Amino acid sequence: MKKILKIIALALVLILIYVVYTNYPKLNIISGYAAKNMSSSVFLAKRSVEKTSNEDNNFAPINQATIEVNEGEKAIVASAFGLMQRKAVYREGLGSVLLTKGYDENKPYLVPKRTRNKIDLPYPYGDNSQKDTVFTSVDYKVLENVVTDAFSNNEVKKTRAVLVIYKDQILAEKYAAGFDKNSLLQGWSMTKSVTATIYGILQKQGKLKINDKTGIASWKDDERANITINDLLHMNSGLAWEEVYKGISDVTKMLFLAEDMSKVQEEKKQVGKPNESWNYSSGTSNLLSGLLRKYFDSHQDYLDFWYSALIDKIGMHSMLVEADLAGNYVGSSYSWATTRDWAKFGLLYLHKGNWNGEQLFDESWVDYVKTPTETSKGVYGGHFWLNAGGKYPDAPKDIFSANGFQGQRVFIIPSKDLVIVRMGLVGGAGFDFNLFLKEITESVE
Repeated sequence: MKKILKIIALALVLILIYVVYTNYPKLNIISGYAAKNMSSSVFLAKRSVEKTSNEDNNFAPINQATIEVNEGEKAIVASAFGLMQRKAVYREGLGSVLLTKGYDENKPYLVPKRTRNKIDLPYPYGDNSQKDTVFTSVDYKVLENVVTDAFSNNEVKKTRAVLVIYKDQILAEKYAAGFDKNSLLQGWSMTKSVTATIYGILQKQGKLKINDKTGIASWKDDERANITINDLLHMNSGLAWEEVYKGISDVTKMLFLAEDMSKVQEEKKQVGKPNESWNYSSGTSNLLSGLLRKYFDSHQDYLDFWYSALIDKIGMHSMLVEADLAGNYVGSSYSWATTRDWAKFGLLYLHKGNWNGEQLFDESWVDYVKTPTETSKGVYGGHFWLNAGGKYPDAPKDIFSANGFQGQRVFIIPSKDLVIVRMGLVGGAGFDFNLFLKEITESVE
């Protein structure tokens, strides 16, 4: 009997060792996500640790992390089951970042220069309140019901903000408890659309052509040398990439382990033909962000341009794009702004690149980002999502949008002169975007 018990005990120990061995690397996702998200939420968005734990980090397996907060150092340390400790620090002007093993926390870094000029105009072009405007073409009762319903059963829908703008006027605006027009909300992959816009601006300024080859030195002697900026912007380069968040994959290794996120996609092999191999890749967006640096004389110029040419230019003064340890903007995922400022980004595209009389990118750029990528079945364009393939069957086909994790959306609807922003903590099955868009667009003749 004792021998049998020893065998059973040994078997259990071996099973435990196997489970720990196979799952230990995954703890980086738990502790890394928990630390980074908590740091950004607390030190950038100014939320409490309790609120962040109960809402933003309250899903499995992230809610298994243990958090330690150092207010003085603006640092968060997280661990998973007492293992895989990770530290995130907040850097003023650059946001929060996960530290990697051996990284020197005292290493100096550059920050972007910001400008804010008070403009004596109503929103969206200035700092003043809008004048009350009533449109006979809008069914306000229907619209109010739609917006209210977006917050009903909110333990499931988890909506934080809805903003509807028609002809530059706010028609409806609503926030969940604890949030308002001044609350910073993370756009996640909506940042990809911001990254692409920098390319549109640089092309208008004559500093690049999107059909040019990338010129990446490490690619010069193989087939990747033929990949163009256009291929990257359309996620159609043929480069290998695995965008899976539930385990160890290319994207999780990039976000939680890489010092220089722009290099991860660069190091991947080509497994498909450009223009025939659509594959959604956050690594591609960060490669594009890093690639931008060669168009500027200095790293300071690179940091400043995103704000001077786009973000502060259109008054998105609340926005902050976070950077990695190498100083690249994390163009795939990490940007924060108020709901009203996210709407300004949509309005810039609704007006085909014209912001209050100044043309930031060519009108043709809007057509470019709305052109479906080959093999994407009409769902993806130039770092924007599309409804050309009928993803939302009951909504206008001309919708294009910036989309982010957990249902962050900026919808641009030219046929209705609408911009709709929805921010929250769940998308997919938790929130019916098709019905949401159908009812809002039907409320406007």
